[in-house]
Amino acid sequence: MRLMMGAIGVVFGDIGTSPLYTMKESFAGPHPLALDAMHVHGVLSLIFWSVMLIVSFKYVTLMMRADNKGEGGSLALLTLVSHLVQGTRAVPIVALLGIFAAALFYGDSMITPAISVLSAVEGLEVVAPGLDDYIIPITVVILIGLFLVQKHGTAAMGRLFGPVTLVWFLTLAVLGIASILEHPEILWALNPIYAVKFFLTDQWLAFLALGSVVLALTGAEALYADMGHFGRPPIRRAWFFVVLPALMLNYFGQGALLISEPSAIDNPFYRLAPDWALWPVLGLATLATIIASQAVISGAFSVTRQAVQLGYLPRLKVLHTSEAEIGQIYVPFVNWALLVAVILLVLGFGSSTNLAAAYGVAVTGTMFIDTLLLSFVVLLAWKIPRWQGIAMLVVFVIVDLAFLGANLTKIPDGGWFPLFAGLALFVLLTTWKRGRQLVRAGQARDAIPVETFLSSLSPKIPRVQGAAVYMSGSSQGVPHALLHNLKHNKVLHEMNVFMTMQIEEVPRLDNEEALEFTQLADGFYRIVYHYGFLQDPDVPRALRLAGIRGLKCNMMQTSFFLGRETVIPSVRPGMAMWRESLFAWMTRNATSAMDFFEIPANRVVELGSQIEI
Repeated sequence: MRLMMGAIGVVFGDIGTSPLYTMKESFAGPHPLALDAMHVHGVLSLIFWSVMLIVSFKYVTLMMRADNKGEGGSLALLTLVSHLVQGTRAVPIVALLGIFAAALFYGDSMITPAISVLSAVEGLEVVAPGLDDYIIPITVVILIGLFLVQKHGTAAMGRLFGPVTLVWFLTLAVLGIASILEHPEILWALNPIYAVKFFLTDQWLAFLALGSVVLALTGAEALYADMGHFGRPPIRRAWFFVVLPALMLNYFGQGALLISEPSAIDNPFYRLAPDWALWPVLGLATLATIIASQAVISGAFSVTRQAVQLGYLPRLKVLHTSEAEIGQIYVPFVNWALLVAVILLVLGFGSSTNLAAAYGVAVTGTMFIDTLLLSFVVLLAWKIPRWQGIAMLVVFVIVDLAFLGANLTKIPDGGWFPLFAGLALFVLLTTWKRGRQLVRAGQARDAIPVETFLSSLSPKIPRVQGAAVYMSGSSQGVPHALLHNLKHNKVLHEMNVFMTMQIEEVPRLDNEEALEFTQLADGFYRIVYHYGFLQDPDVPRALRLAGIRGLKCNMMQTSFFLGRETVIPSVRPGMAMWRESLFAWMTRNATSAMDFFEIPANRVVELGSQIEI
């Protein structure tokens, strides 16, 4: 029950606030529909069966089985599929798909806080029409406050998330039931024939309506991405026993209201509430959207951390905000970048209706990519008849392409934004990954084998007391920092440790799996410390583990030598010049290795070098 409550508070915030705008946008959006019984039943039938197929079956039932040692999300799925297709021609295709899905997530994480909070505050148009002019300022103030508190962590707020969101879902259900009881015939929309009739009657207009119906699915990715925090059973139970019934009751309640009172289309969610409950519902909706925004912001922090660990982004400062929960982190750069983007979106689009046009493209793009990646897992890893897997995947592909196609028609109305943001981030992610490969290749060309170095080492070189730890990106050859130190200072320490921090494509590794410790010669050792993409590359911890294996290293008498590379773009084959210049800029602005590897600042020596790519 505790995990279920946590899942209700964190996982379902985004999809749980969709009733604020989905029905409104279906009938009053860029492609408005006639407000009659046939269209209301058709839209409701589409919403119900889309949620059942995409959320309940695809994500909750299937995607959550495709986990990477308990972890979910685009990057975790990417690493899982990469192992399945290793050595085949599909490797680069899989990598590009996973990276683009992660890039689209950032576009989603910019739009979600903007549209969620704005749609809640727009309830003022119903509650207090005279305050219309204050909707944008109030929204901006709430969003600024939300981003300002991120540095304090979500532990305190998190204790409130579950109960508040549970009250929100109960409120959704109660408001919906009250309206359904007045017009119970609305439940006929559960029959999929109404969706079919809608398409047969309106055809192109029904296809365009999918661009608004998909708003009911936003947040489905969060169910999969947050699997590692709560586990499969709590998320599944919370969805089927609490969230799904509450959402459907509210959607059908709004439908019943629209048939009896077409004028309620200005804001059907708030029109469900009796006059005496409008202010409490407005306050609760605002809290719910803040919680939904918080979940997406925290997700952006987690995806960024994974991207850094997997080598798709430069080192960024990551702060842990909880001593008990390893997943609670704060990334300052991402926080402030998101704040700027969200505020610009609110000011630029001005209403939830305008933002809704931009919303669906990122969501449907991510869903389609998830289906493509899932197909590798279904066909290569799961022991089910191939014809069943192919038939199931064909259905998902057709549905995802229909939603994606409908949303692509909204590109001129704002759908260009998530695509632009996704492409920009895709360029950054791929440029950094490729740039690091070129740097490592350049270092490998200049590397000196350890055996050659040790055999040519003169016994006349002075030895000084203490230990020297030389950080190296490769577990082969002699670290460049040692060669520079020997060249300029002409001394060696009594104990010399070559240390490599090596990320693995699994979430976590325990102590037994983490450390490789080898004695190369008298006074020379190599440590390769393996860690998962949800763990921190902690150098002091690696030395403590090595101490258990016999390496006696006093931290107060240890110096850490780091190489600081200055990247020089060149015309040699590698990347386009503009991408090399971009990579060089990203390198200059990366967090220092000292902070990233948690090395004591007063024990660090940095040695600079230049490298052409």
